[in-house]
Amino acid sequence: MAADSPESLMTLCMDYCLHNLEGTLCYLLDNEALHLHPDIFLPREICDRLVNEYMELVNTSTIEHNESFFNLFSDPRSTRLARIHLQEIIVQDQDLEAIRKQDLVELFLTNCDRLTAKSLQTLVSFSPTLVSLSLFGCTNIFYEEENPGGCDDDFNPTRQVLVKDFTFEGFHRLRFLNLGKMTEGVNVESLLRPLASLAALDLSGIQLLDIVFLTQWKDSLASLVLYNMDLCEEHIQVIAQLHKLRHLDISRDHLSSYYKFKLTRKVLNLFVEKLVNLTSLDISGHTMLENFTVPTMDEKVGKTSINPETSSITPFRNLKRPLQFLGLFETSLCRLLHIPAYKVTGSKNEEQILNAIEAYTEHRPEITSRALNLLFDIARIERCNQLLRALKLVIAALKYHKYDKNIQVTGSAALFYLTNSEYRTQQSIKLRRQVIQVVLNGMEPFQEVTVQRNCCLTLCNFSIPEELEFQYRRVNELLLNILNPTRQDESIQRIAVHLCNALVCQVDNDHKEAVGKMGFVMTMLKLIQKKLVDKTCDQVMEFSWSALWNITDETPDNCEMFLNYSGMKLFLECLKEFPNKQELHRNMLGLLGNVAEVQELRPQLMTSQFISVFSNLLDSEADGIEVSYNACGVLSHIMFDGPEAWAICEPRREEVVDRMWAAIQRWDVNSRRNINYRSFEPILRLIPQGIAPVSQHWATWALYNLVSVYPDKYCPLLMKEGGIILLRDMINMASARSETKEMGRKVIEHCNNYMEENMDTSR
Repeated sequence: MAADSPESLMTLCMDYCLHNLEGTLCYLLDNEALHLHPDIFLPREICDRLVNEYMELVNTSTIEHNESFFNLFSDPRSTRLARIHLQEIIVQDQDLEAIRKQDLVELFLTNCDRLTAKSLQTLVSFSPTLVSLSLFGCTNIFYEEENPGGCDDDFNPTRQVLVKDFTFEGFHRLRFLNLGKMTEGVNVESLLRPLASLAALDLSGIQLLDIVFLTQWKDSLASLVLYNMDLCEEHIQVIAQLHKLRHLDISRDHLSSYYKFKLTRKVLNLFVEKLVNLTSLDISGHTMLENFTVPTMDEKVGKTSINPETSSITPFRNLKRPLQFLGLFETSLCRLLHIPAYKVTGSKNEEQILNAIEAYTEHRPEITSRALNLLFDIARIERCNQLLRALKLVIAALKYHKYDKNIQVTGSAALFYLTNSEYRTQQSIKLRRQVIQVVLNGMEPFQEVTVQRNCCLTLCNFSIPEELEFQYRRVNELLLNILNPTRQDESIQRIAVHLCNALVCQVDNDHKEAVGKMGFVMTMLKLIQKKLVDKTCDQVMEFSWSALWNITDETPDNCEMFLNYSGMKLFLECLKEFPNKQELHRNMLGLLGNVAEVQELRPQLMTSQFISVFSNLLDSEADGIEVSYNACGVLSHIMFDGPEAWAICEPRREEVVDRMWAAIQRWDVNSRRNINYRSFEPILRLIPQGIAPVSQHWATWALYNLVSVYPDKYCPLLMKEGGIILLRDMINMASARSETKEMGRKVIEHCNNYMEENMDTSR
């Protein structure tokens, strides 16, 4: 098993507080707004983590967003912030306004579509201290309402107008700036001109005809990202003047059709010659206008090397040292033998693909989805050699882009193969729980059916219910939503109902009752009703009855729900429509056995129609003895209520009793069973009584069969629950039949033999 280090105390406390804000750090005012307790003072290190981890929990649907959360950090005297990362649509103008008094050093706003020009003014309040700022994907932050506060109707509509007069004037400490995917129409040169000493600039997705203004930072700019900018010769000449550059990214999405620029030997030679400090270069997605690789025969000489002198890419032979990073994803160059870089992105092998996912996940989902697809092929067809790294990268991509269909489809498909039994021993409990979290995100109602199906399949790779118990309520809610009968996707219904069945199979009664209250019983009955209308008995039908059998086990409330929601009507209709479906009959009778164990509900089974059906099923040979055995079990509990509870004229009680005796006599006591008892309590209660000897005999036969065929499992259980004492008392009862007493003696003998064989005789 992979190393499984425990979470730090800080992490555990942070997680608990964020899940229980009202009970720990805060109180609710007027049942609405969160307020910090007046005696709480938190340093930067804790406040930063609280905000950043809160964002992650909200974005993964682990907790619900509280719109007053950021007000907790409005007063720097009690809560101090320095470095925060906010993302997605939950962030609004008022959230930044709430923390405007904080001395922020680092503020990353990613894909915050709901931020408007109001937030630009809030940014000004951070200008004295701000060193790093990202506005990546904040597509509306340069828009303001033309008629703020006016009447917004058909005659006087509010329009969004582009703000053109904002600049970074006064941001004297700002060194790192990301404006990726900024709104078209903003004058970038005017916006940036006041910045005296930029060290890193990201202009991804922005089309600029002239970038000469960048030369004002030629003595300070160390990182420049121009991803998806349509370059030209003038751009290249400007870039070559930025002699301090250590990282240059001119990569592009090769599927975009509007790019005219083609990479040449001359361009790469110029970069190598002029940008002598370069350690990282990304030219992914570019079309090569000419061949600048060494001849194939020359390349194959010697072992693979990162030495620039032996580079297969001729312009890179003039490098002083290997690059730390070289982006070659979706170029032919990645398949060359000698590449002078320690880390390369590409599609040649697993290492390059993982490097690509790692490099592009945060800001380039269109590239990441294609890299994930390549990883999926490796996991499906070959073998993944860097499993833990691959899993962590896929988890990160799915978390970061939970609304991106392509990433969710490819990532969830890759997870299915990366979590199968072949890789299981390499995965820690913590890592597998992280997988489960993102899988559940993929099952949310807003996701595509393909994603939901992939995620349901992935859950099948886990031990159920054990590995899902930490998210038990959520997983059941998601599955019940998927099982809405209005959906027509049969394959996902089949997987989801199988998972539901597994989730309620081996859990305690509290779990079963909780799931019952979520609508589990009604959902299964609706599925059954739909299948009856379609006259179809398939796996969904059989799994639904099996799930009902499991969820009603020793849970009277769920049994009552089954009866209240016309479960018996569906039982009779299924028997009539599918008379030869043996497994279906076994599941239905097992369920009714659970209902019959509840004394308060048994009168509802006491009708001529039901009793006749149960009596006739005593003669069934479907599924071995299972259907006959379960029918006899139902009748045994009904008989246990005595003659006075027999409220029908036909069939007569004596007639049914005779048929029960005859059925039990036919069963082979060595029959292997398709049944699983967690407790013998419902059976044992039929032993110490004389009102229904046939019920006593059925119970004794059941114990004899189980301890004979499965002694290791059922002998200890019987002894633990006091069954031996009850059997001894029964043997001394005058009302017990002789064959029942003899069978009871054999049960005791089996248990004694088991004890002797397993006794520890070592000294």
